Amino acid sequence: MSANIHIQAEDFDVSDEVEALTADQPTTGAVATFTGYVRGGDGLTALTLEHYPGMTEREIAHIAADAAKRWSLTGVTIIHRIGRLEVGERIVLVAVASAHRGAAFEACEFLMDYLKTRAPFWKQEERDGANDWVDAKETDDAAAERWRKP
Repeated sequence: MSANIHIQAEDFDVSDEVEALTADQPTTGAVATFTGYVRGGDGLTALTLEHYPGMTEREIAHIAADAAKRWSLTGVTIIHRIGRLEVGERIVLVAVASAHRGAAFEACEFLMDYLKTRAPFWKQEERDGANDWVDAKETDDAAAERWRKP
């Protein structure tokens, strides 16, 4: 299984990334994707995302390897943007290729849940000229907990 992991300031094209993920993969029968956007509301105008270079990529690679142990995957692409992003901009892409749709759907959801709780990113919200760091959410932790092996 190949894993393409990118932490970048630049935007990405979902179609191009899916095309690259499935190129030369004749056993791929399904691709599941998740694209996250900066959601507006409550006066939010932008997010600034920071990370710990090197550590972030290693942790995401571990998460992708864990997914590959749980499901039969032909490829994974994870792109997470950093820097200042305004409402409506893309933040993250998780694309999972597999022979079967069930594995692709489950692995995609697993990867996103673990990205939210285990990847070392810090998020700051910008509202009405003030910036506040975002705390971890119990709902994200609960979503990730369901994947924990007994």
